[in-house]
Amino acid sequence: MSTTTGRVTRRPQGPGKSRLGWNLLGLLVFVTAGFPVYWMLNTAFKPARDAIDPDPHFFPRTFTLENFERALQVSDFWGPVGRSLVVSLVVVLIGIVVGMLAALAISRFAFRGRKVVIVGILAVQMVPLVAMIIPVFLLLNDLGQYDKLTGLVITYLTFILPFTVWTLRGFIVNIPRELEEAAMVDGCTRTGAFVRVVFPLLAPGMVATSVYGFIQAWNEYLYALMLMSQQNQTATVWLGNFTTKHGTEYAPMMAGATMMAVPIVVLFLLVQRKMAAGLTAGAVKG
Repeated sequence: MSTTTGRVTRRPQGPGKSRLGWNLLGLLVFVTAGFPVYWMLNTAFKPARDAIDPDPHFFPRTFTLENFERALQVSDFWGPVGRSLVVSLVVVLIGIVVGMLAALAISRFAFRGRKVVIVGILAVQMVPLVAMIIPVFLLLNDLGQYDKLTGLVITYLTFILPFTVWTLRGFIVNIPRELEEAAMVDGCTRTGAFVRVVFPLLAPGMVATSVYGFIQAWNEYLYALMLMSQQNQTATVWLGNFTTKHGTEYAPMMAGATMMAVPIVVLFLLVQRKMAAGLTAGAVKG
């Protein structure tokens, strides 16, 4: 603090202190979000008796693979995982194709009822999933799709498709119309302009949206539990088999959860560059 001609002035805070504060905040968020994942891995590789120890250790004292063997012995593992993969991939494929066309129509064309469609998409996402269980069950039962993977795919599309449409609409809106118009002036049709100009710019956003849609379908539990029988259960329902009338087998459950997380991690590693580009797409419009 210094005085000049009788007035008190404050020295501006250096950028180092501000950067340190943001770094500490980022570290706090990382630790808060990452600790449950670490504890899942920690419990998965420790002996079962240590998982229920009233005085838990932050680092496991011994490592074991017995929990993974136990997880694979509980009911069937590959069947539920395979069904979850099929359902998630089909939902993402249908959702991204239909959602892209719907988002393109909403973003690029003016038609009667356009605002009503946009409000309807938002309204659907606001409805709690638990509130639609009985109507969905009755509808699938009438259509003969109860306890079938096709019925589960249709059900998942009811909440993943609105999310896909709304997300892709945000990416398309940030792609200037002038690029399409310039391509059409050069001789491209509207479809050709979309394929050659818009689609390459939209690809990162489609990848990011697909990953989030896949995670939603992969982790869904409530509808899979209510609409599928024990023989056709998905991976999330299979994970609930570790909770019995005798208690919960925490160590094998965490081992099963670790194995269930592998497809998500692999998918993210394969598309991480496109994912990062998609998350930042539209940050600067121009």
